[in-house]
Amino acid sequence: MLRVEGLRKSYGAVAALRGVDLEVPAGEIVSLLGRNGAGKSTLVSIVAGLRRADAGSVTIAGLDVLKHARAARRVIGVAPQDIGIYPIVSVRQNLRLFAELAGLPRRAVAASIRDVAEAMRLEDLLDRLAGQLSGGQKRRLHTAMALLHRPRLLMLDEATAGADVESRAHLLDMVRELAAQGSAVLYSTHYLHEVETLDASVVLLDGGRVIARGRVRELVAAHARTSVELRFDGPPPPLALAGLQGRYGRTERHGDLLRIVTGDPAGTIAEAVPALGAATPRLRSVEVVRADLESVYLALTGHRYDGVEEGAHVSAR
Repeated sequence: MLRVEGLRKSYGAVAALRGVDLEVPAGEIVSLLGRNGAGKSTLVSIVAGLRRADAGSVTIAGLDVLKHARAARRVIGVAPQDIGIYPIVSVRQNLRLFAELAGLPRRAVAASIRDVAEAMRLEDLLDRLAGQLSGGQKRRLHTAMALLHRPRLLMLDEATAGADVESRAHLLDMVRELAAQGSAVLYSTHYLHEVETLDASVVLLDGGRVIARGRVRELVAAHARTSVELRFDGPPPPLALAGLQGRYGRTERHGDLLRIVTGDPAGTIAEAVPALGAATPRLRSVEVVRADLESVYLALTGHRYDGVEEGAHVSAR
């Protein structure tokens, strides 16, 4: 449904995309992950026709986006990160306007509004001014606008940012339903637990490049290792962990952090802490980082994935 080949985009001296290739088949959810500045929003905006690439190609349902922009826009729905609604008119009027912009026949508009309002739990809010909605309700309305014409390609960029728990659950349910009905979904998020909830395929972006792709379990098996992280006041001390031969791998130092890759986190902690000696008072924290999607990113980039929501579930931490 979506094919991106060799996509490049720079803003002055800053390269946002450096030859990105991407495919999203019909009926599949592909989650686009990356830190702030990785190129996610730039990629989505180019696919949506909101920005022009410096090089590369984008085809949607076989249509070249540059050559057939109007036809391509009719088969896509996009909800950018920033909420875009008209606050001084009602929810119903917002939906009607976007249904007409999406090219829906007049006879189909009312039914489409009813269906999407029900799916996004907006039925009781249709006659309320959009500006009077809560943050989560505004997010649901913003996303509903992209769903009115049941797009063959749906692109959601940080769709649940700032949304309440109920709004997030409804939105994720709707994404799964659309995929089950055959739509392709490109889902950009900072929240790694959502990727697991959606059982999405994953594309990891870093520095404008795709650094990994695959199912979560495949990426974890290929790249992630459990590690123990010791954080200090100041540089970490050297440690001799000879007693753990065969049970731990490399050690890494990053600023005030000592990371020990290990197959035996409990044993590693039991040996490492007593071995600190005079550096013990400088130890601030000890954390076991289990093999999960975040540790995949850590292994591939050397740094933690930012934007993980406080209190959100990330596997076995």
